[in-house]
Amino acid sequence: MTALSDRALALARAAKQASRLLSSATTERKNDALRAMAAGLRAATPAVLVANALDLAAARAAGQPAAFVDRLLLDEARVEGMARAVEQIATLEDPVGAVTSSWDRPNGLKVRKVRLPLGVVLMIYESRPNVTSDAAALCLKSGNAALLRSGSEALHSAQAIATVLREAVTRAGLPEASVQLVPPDRALLLELLTLEGLVDLCIPRGGTGLIRFVVEHARVPVVKHYQGVCHVFVHAAADQAMAECIVVNAKASRPGVCNAAECLLVDAALADAFLPRVGRALREKGVELRGCARSVAVLRAAGLEVVAARDDDFGHEFLDLVLAVKVVDGLGGALAHIERYGSEHTEAIVTADRPAADRFTREVCASAVVVNASTRFNDGGELGLGAEIGISTTRLHAFGPMGLVELTSQKYVVEGDGQVR
Repeated sequence: MTALSDRALALARAAKQASRLLSSATTERKNDALRAMAAGLRAATPAVLVANALDLAAARAAGQPAAFVDRLLLDEARVEGMARAVEQIATLEDPVGAVTSSWDRPNGLKVRKVRLPLGVVLMIYESRPNVTSDAAALCLKSGNAALLRSGSEALHSAQAIATVLREAVTRAGLPEASVQLVPPDRALLLELLTLEGLVDLCIPRGGTGLIRFVVEHARVPVVKHYQGVCHVFVHAAADQAMAECIVVNAKASRPGVCNAAECLLVDAALADAFLPRVGRALREKGVELRGCARSVAVLRAAGLEVVAARDDDFGHEFLDLVLAVKVVDGLGGALAHIERYGSEHTEAIVTADRPAADRFTREVCASAVVVNASTRFNDGGELGLGAEIGISTTRLHAFGPMGLVELTSQKYVVEGDGQVR
């Protein structure tokens, strides 16, 4: 066994031991730890921002785009948001031990399904320092130990945050190994991905390359937080003012996140009236438009700047102020386009036609299907789950934002009074 294998085993075994203790920790003890985490983040804000400044300087020196820098950026308001998210998790119902269903058998056996923690969760993420506290808090409340592997681009920030969290956990009387930051060593990560029986679930959250790397090398179960190729379809029966507001918010409010819209689909019946209107609003926000032939013709006739889209602009996650635009022939055309190019993350329709909305929600397969609202609402906090550990695009086990409940499994508890088979 190599030194690297020993290191991976030490991390995973410590986490496994911590998970056993966490699984039986009281809700009160876990909530005490969460409140201590939040207080620690507030007290350590200056140190966290100093660490974050190092990551930001490196990103800017490397020429990273503005959307990347925005994902990496922490300020006092964002650290306060992290602390509030941890506090909110403390207010949520503890899923561990919850009975989800029960029934009696004809032979007198009493059966119930009870929630239990998964065990050890290996969370891998890039350029999002807030994931460190979100993931740690969600894992702790759901009785899981967290192995947190931040990308090197956010390492200083993650280290500062993780130090605060570990100190809070120990002050609350829970194992220090409940929250461990894994060094950004690819070889070490490869070792962790092979540790069946010690690592119970891996959740990669980042770019396509990271997801593929993890899936190709993992022997442990993986829930993918894959691409967010999200569409907004503006149907012929849409309220144009509403549609404009939704499209601009979905694309421009925060373009570097996974629930931002990457493609606008406009019903051909509405294209001549709506495209110039929404095009002007998007251009005012600095959005580059990449359109199909039909949308280019309409937008240029209205005097708006638009680039002719390449084939690979459709189905692409820009994570920037860039939007693909396509005119489609009705609801059927939109459904066909989404089936071909969507990533099963978030799809939205804007329409006043209830049957059209119902067909869209019925036929579109995505972790969230949205009617008359922005794609940006596919988010754990916005949907009332508290913070999220990621948005799963894997249909097995969890689909959509992964909150506390999605970090548990279920076991059968069977009680009898002497029955034999």
